[in-house]
Amino acid sequence: MIAGASWVWWLGFHAALAALLLADSLLPGHRRETKHPQAFAWLGTAAFVLAAAAFAGWIAVTRGRQPALEWVGGYTIETSLSVDNLFVFLVIFQGFRISPRRQHKALMWGVAGAVVLRALFILAGISLLHRFNWITYIFGVFLLYVAWRLVRGGSAKAAIPEWIRKLQPAKGSLLPVILAIEVTDVLFAMDSIPAVLAISHNPFVVYTSNIAAVLGLRSLYFALAALLDRFRYLHYGLGAMLAFVAFKMLAARWIDVPITLSLATMGAILTVFAVVSWFAGNTTSGSGSSDQAPLPKS
Repeated sequence: MIAGASWVWWLGFHAALAALLLADSLLPGHRRETKHPQAFAWLGTAAFVLAAAAFAGWIAVTRGRQPALEWVGGYTIETSLSVDNLFVFLVIFQGFRISPRRQHKALMWGVAGAVVLRALFILAGISLLHRFNWITYIFGVFLLYVAWRLVRGGSAKAAIPEWIRKLQPAKGSLLPVILAIEVTDVLFAMDSIPAVLAISHNPFVVYTSNIAAVLGLRSLYFALAALLDRFRYLHYGLGAMLAFVAFKMLAARWIDVPITLSLATMGAILTVFAVVSWFAGNTTSGSGSSDQAPLPKS
């Protein structure tokens, strides 16, 4: 056993991860001549979600219902909070004036680096929780602060560091872009990983659910790039979700919130705010005023 799972599970997960990255890089949507790049992006996103669902089902069959539900909870949290990352990607690419074709390459390297960095963050977080139980309260208070920051900031874009907004165009090299992606991923991991640790302390569950969500970010970005500004109230939902997770973490000593109730609550929060945002965005578009971001084209 290695950190909650056998070496076969660890090897199998990383083999599947490598295969998915390779398949994603070969999608026709990454080629210049593709006529419907957004359709291929949605296809890639659906493939990653189906792969995640299959993996969760495999965990349910081989490890039991509780670890599977914890995995789904971790995946849901990380995917939801990744909306912030998508806004950051959009700002970075616009700031560096990166062509859509090169954006695929930059995100591929960014995701690969995120896998390593997330592993280190998760290992450190779980080690701290096992050695010092009081760290739970620090994580909980920190998540409350992040929730307040999201709601007070007026939008998810408000969480983007100022230095990213002032980026200068790169001269041929993707290295500054990749470094910017990695730095911002570390910043947002400080929010998402404590939230996932409120759901599970199993290293395998936390790591694989987190990485599975990060893995689908590239396709999700190209699928949603033209729609991000329509989700104008979603940051309130993310803030409410983080506040709920913080409460779950802070009150764990006295109140045991079942994982099924956690999933239902998070799903309801995100659905309500996503629907409200979508209809509000459609109303604004219909009135002739829109600050919608341009869709990347291949």
